[in-house]
Amino acid sequence: MRNVSLKQLRMVAAAARGRSFAAAAEALHVTPPAVTAQMKLLEEEVGLPLFERDPTGLVPTAAGQEMIDAARRIEAVLQEARESLDAMRSPDGGRVTVGVVSTAKYFAPRLLAAFAREHPRVELELVVGNRSDILSRFEAGELDLSIMGRPPVEVALESALLGDHPHVVVAAPDDPLAGLRDLAPERLADRVFLVREPGSGTRTLMERFLEKTGIAPRIGMEIGSNETIKQAVIAGLGLTFISAHTVAAEIEDRRLVVLDVAGLPMWRRWYVVRLARKRPMPATRALLDFVTHEGREFLPVIPGLPERAPDA
Repeated sequence: MRNVSLKQLRMVAAAARGRSFAAAAEALHVTPPAVTAQMKLLEEEVGLPLFERDPTGLVPTAAGQEMIDAARRIEAVLQEARESLDAMRSPDGGRVTVGVVSTAKYFAPRLLAAFAREHPRVELELVVGNRSDILSRFEAGELDLSIMGRPPVEVALESALLGDHPHVVVAAPDDPLAGLRDLAPERLADRVFLVREPGSGTRTLMERFLEKTGIAPRIGMEIGSNETIKQAVIAGLGLTFISAHTVAAEIEDRRLVVLDVAGLPMWRRWYVVRLARKRPMPATRALLDFVTHEGREFLPVIPGLPERAPDA
């Protein structure tokens, strides 16, 4: 049945409702001969008669009823598509897939929840991964928007600044270095560091800091989760270089402390980005505007650290 058309199915349904090809022609604004010709072609394609006649007019056969049922299902699917497209045309409907690097998961859900309260009909999907994972999916066009620290330079994109992003070294509260002021980076040289996996933006930034200061601390564990790293540091297994936004709660309740190391914090920035080649739907544009104008308010406040970089 590869040659069956929606036009033919609509003619079958109209003929059944009106009990004649003439009624179908009138309902669909075509000529009766056109309906007759199309019904003949459809019966040849199906290989079965579609109608019988009784004193009241045309009556669908079992094959004809199958065609009518198919027409109803297709019309229902098309109606759903029309409704979805109408929603996409409005910033109050549609679907947006947002990718965030794992460090951003400490504020992105609250940010998206605030947007959802203003746009309850927009369906949001949150994808979390390390930088290399999110970049791969972003560049493949799988994400409508992404929140990350360093926008890629290899692809054309639209980006907007969300806010400043400090990185620090943290320790357990009873660490010998806790509370000391203006520590020289060399004081970290003999310490064990717990680090993220290769491909993580935090790992890359840590390696830049260590290279800049010329120290090479011992790597105790390579851990693919900020949560696990935090618990390991709290337990006294070592220090870690980490986004301050991931440890705001632990610093506030004194489960972790920020070491006052010269040259830290290292400041980066959060951006919201989208691929230039991917035409944004109204809901995507609405979320991009919301994040651009309201996003800074959702960044964690770190006790003892400025909210913005000194040169911001």
